[in-house]
Amino acid sequence: MIYEPREDSFLLEKYVKKLVSGKVLDVGTGSGIQALAALENTEEVLAVDISEEVVEFCKKKNINVIQSDLFENVEGKFDWIVFNPPYLPEDDREPEDSRLATTGGKKGDEILKRFLVDARKYLNEKGKILVLISTLTGKAENLFKDYSWKFLEKENLFMEDIEVYLLQNI
Repeated sequence: MIYEPREDSFLLEKYVKKLVSGKVLDVGTGSGIQALAALENTEEVLAVDISEEVVEFCKKKNINVIQSDLFENVEGKFDWIVFNPPYLPEDDREPEDSRLATTGGKKGDEILKRFLVDARKYLNEKGKILVLISTLTGKAENLFKDYSWKFLEKENLFMEDIEVYLLQNI
């Protein structure tokens, strides 16, 4: 399943267009919206996704994309890493084909936590991360405690707030 851009995608895209340049890694690219936004400011964009279907879809959009579970097949360091993670808590009512794109684990934060552990290894010295979370995922001060972080914007949706953050290594 290709994750179709929604409110979260558009909110993050706004900051990708505004801030991102240099060498960029788009993790969990989905529809490729963030990679395409980054390509407006730079030619050095690598997109990754765990889904083979997504990889084939993005190749047809001329996005430089590889199949990878987070950083598993990624080499090199980047000026920017962009991540719109699956952040919903596990829900047995959700169709199995959409879980890969939307469910972040039992509590919703497990994939993001895995990302945060490894992301710093892939950042250049002054590299930055743009990440989106939901209030269903957890509190920024708990999730980002190992990074220097700045809140950029939030949008209120029906049952949650989605929030964009800028992170840097401490």
